[in-house]
Amino acid sequence: MNLKLPGYHKVYINWIPALPHESLTQYAGRIKSQITVENPYIIGLSFGGIMAVEVSKQIRVKKMVLISSVRTRRELNKVQFFFMKMGLYRIIPGSLIKRTNFLTYRYFGTRTPSDKEALTKLLLETDVTFFRWALKAIAFWDNKEAPERTILIHGTADRVIASRLVSPDYRIKGGGHLMILDKADTISKIIRNYFRE
Repeated sequence: MNLKLPGYHKVYINWIPALPHESLTQYAGRIKSQITVENPYIIGLSFGGIMAVEVSKQIRVKKMVLISSVRTRRELNKVQFFFMKMGLYRIIPGSLIKRTNFLTYRYFGTRTPSDKEALTKLLLETDVTFFRWALKAIAFWDNKEAPERTILIHGTADRVIASRLVSPDYRIKGGGHLMILDKADTISKIIRNYFRE
């Protein structure tokens, strides 16, 4: 992440292989073992934000920031996840998941050569099995209550999680789903101010 948060020690959570029929809640129960401090500040990006919500139900969190993500199920696109519930995630070719072109650049909101390079690297490193599990798990996610001590930062041009469906605390004008790349300074300032409150 390009966030500038001086004074805070950043620890990145590593994704671990998911079990075939594991729910988001069950997965969160296993991944939370990587958090070794009490009352942590948690920042979750995209799917990581959804996972952060689930982790925050199982440990005490001082403050949480979600970026390009959602707090509850109702903020997700119902049509997309209706098809995922029907098992569409099984037929998406792995080669398509890992490929970038002008459509994926537009979908994720990457414009500059460096941002496009970062997206290409991200997709090439994507574990297809984990990706399919995540789509299925999100489709059956049932969280209805927004977590406490949490802010949501969302871009007005996010196409992955439609901006019109969410009610963020901060809207970043022109921010796409990967605005963490090109709007990092703005997002960092919001987070620093929130953590100091």
